[in-house]
Amino acid sequence: MSVATIESLDHEGRGVAHVDGKAVFIEGALPGERVEYTVQRQRPRYELGQVDKLLRTSALRVAPRCPHFGTCGGCSMQHLDALAQTAIKQRVLEDALRHVGKVRPAIIYPAISGPSWGYRQRARLTVRKVASKGGVLVGFHERRSSYVADMSSCAVLPPRLSAMLPAMRELVAGLSISERLPQIEIAVGDATTVLVFRNLQPPSGADEVRLARFADHWQVQVWMQPAGPDSIYRLHPADASGLSYSLPEFGVTLDFRATDFTQVNVAVNRILMRRSMQLLDPRPGERIADLFCGLGNFSLPIARCGAHVVGIEGSASLVVRAAENSRRNGLAHLTEFHAVNLFDATEDSMAALGRLDKLLIDPPREGAIAVVKALGGRQSPRRIVYVSCNPATLARDAAVLVHEKGYRLAGAGIANMFPQTSHVESIALFERVTD
Repeated sequence: MSVATIESLDHEGRGVAHVDGKAVFIEGALPGERVEYTVQRQRPRYELGQVDKLLRTSALRVAPRCPHFGTCGGCSMQHLDALAQTAIKQRVLEDALRHVGKVRPAIIYPAISGPSWGYRQRARLTVRKVASKGGVLVGFHERRSSYVADMSSCAVLPPRLSAMLPAMRELVAGLSISERLPQIEIAVGDATTVLVFRNLQPPSGADEVRLARFADHWQVQVWMQPAGPDSIYRLHPADASGLSYSLPEFGVTLDFRATDFTQVNVAVNRILMRRSMQLLDPRPGERIADLFCGLGNFSLPIARCGAHVVGIEGSASLVVRAAENSRRNGLAHLTEFHAVNLFDATEDSMAALGRLDKLLIDPPREGAIAVVKALGGRQSPRRIVYVSCNPATLARDAAVLVHEKGYRLAGAGIANMFPQTSHVESIALFERVTD
């Protein structure tokens, strides 16, 4: 048994201490606490541990709401006060910018926050038959494990979906394809909830009847996915409205398929959209590129402000969806969408987009290093709003923009898109300072 005093939290929500000159990352520990811990893994430069006993407890420690916390890997910070979670995520962003990017924002924006519980409008649940645990399990993976957590509820899912988890287990257990159904994807729209069952073999007629009864009872749609994301089809009800979400402040509604990427937290996405438009300040007559545009989450609000939008996205199917959304919202005259692999961006490919007054970048975790390296000269956009889901790659890209491309980091802040987890979403504004 070892003893340590916790100095901070790392980017995965683990307590960080130093013992005999070596960094120790301790699950379940909070800054300021003194703990007894067991070493679970040793490496030459660090150790991983687990709290066994609290010798001094942080005033910021709270009782986790979920009975599965600590086992389920869906959340890592339920034991920490909600305001403290936000503050720590802000520190993670600032530390990444300072240490990785060697940059400091001129302004720290107030954190964007929303509901702390019941916010997840999207989830991918693993399904596995485990005889030793009573049959079929449906849930997130256990923490740092490929095992499925034995869940009967989930505090970050909407309450109706949380209550549905035991029924999902019972449903799958009664299907003939129960051992050939590895995943259920949940997608919630403004008026519709869809469950997509990933099936490795076709359901029987009896299975289809059982799935339809489940859909009717819980007032959801059941879809099947026999192959890749584009293979999904509606099983029941045969004729029903599709998924959509609205951005009321900008008067747009976006349709999407259950397997499309959309933001998990609708409330925070709406506030993030407001902040993004305030920073980007789109104006009629401007030409603005929305890179990694997806199905138009940022493109349509930009167009609604009167600017012409060039949306670029690697997924051809999402490009089609973005164009359809633009037409449905009466914005086709202000938008154009193209399927382009932005991870292969070059100076020539960026120049081919034509004059760009401003740029919005919303990349996946890998960031947008090829894009920022391809910017240069007087044709570079004078303002860039960068929305990030990974502080490390944002900081890396910020270093290029500030130290090589003639921009200043005007401001940065977090959006707490995933409360109770260590995930850090952020937004940054870059302004060109060179002629």
